[in-house]
Amino acid sequence: MSGANVPSVSVLLPVFNAGRYLRPAVQSILDQRFRDFELIVIDDGSTDESLAELQRFAAADDRIRLRSRENLGLVATLNELLALARGELIARMDADDIALPHRFDLQVDYLLGHPDVVCLGGGIELMDEADRRLHRPPPVRGDDAVQREALQGRIPICHPSAMYRTEAARRVGGYRAETYPAEDLDLWLRLGEVGRLDNLGACVLRYRIHPDSISVQQSRHQMRKMRTVCEDAWKRRNITGEFHGSPALAIAPDSLYCKYTVDGLRRHPTARAIVLGSQSNDDPDLAPPVRDAVREL
Repeated sequence: MSGANVPSVSVLLPVFNAGRYLRPAVQSILDQRFRDFELIVIDDGSTDESLAELQRFAAADDRIRLRSRENLGLVATLNELLALARGELIARMDADDIALPHRFDLQVDYLLGHPDVVCLGGGIELMDEADRRLHRPPPVRGDDAVQREALQGRIPICHPSAMYRTEAARRVGGYRAETYPAEDLDLWLRLGEVGRLDNLGACVLRYRIHPDSISVQQSRHQMRKMRTVCEDAWKRRNITGEFHGSPALAIAPDSLYCKYTVDGLRRHPTARAIVLGSQSNDDPDLAPPVRDAVREL
């Protein structure tokens, strides 16, 4: 797929004060069954031990390309990472999530067989800060369904689960600073105008919900930006759209575990939008109060 010494996949990992989540996140990439990748990491001015941890990883694995500089913010870091990428495919990763070992194998194989698909996500499992499973929403499948959910302000492709074509992302202009913290939804909408979008049916990532995440800290601002990027896409596509990114949650289950799950989904618009983008929210492994609450999202 790529020439000698040029990796097939470039993994983009921005890091800022990732704390105890960083080691398992990086290790989950290094443990991928698919080996032909480079892991490009930018430490965006961390003030904790993140840089020291990254330096230890980089010293032990030559697939890691590590840079460190002052804090410039997430979008600037993502665009810098995109500019550094050598692979034909980009795999996004966040410093607090866990990629499952088969993720790259499945995504690369699918994209090789579907050249019209420019961006591919996959199933995810929501977990909390203690690695406890919260929910595994079935992924939205097929370009029509994925595009429809994106245009309504739901998140049909979870950002750190995404693999997209480098050339397509650069062609549409990469990430736009003015859309933060909805830069992922904005990119999916623009990529959807130059190619097809889809998700694998298989689960490829454990996605962490925790109090320090951007989507919790900037919930209201993120929802406003999600609406703005949808309105921009409606104008570009000359359509009349409807925004459904911010529904209320009606049920408060009794158990502490169920309460945490539901409260987490209520406070976390990205996780909520992912759940809402599911074709079905019936999960037999969830406690009934959580399953009922998810249906009320």
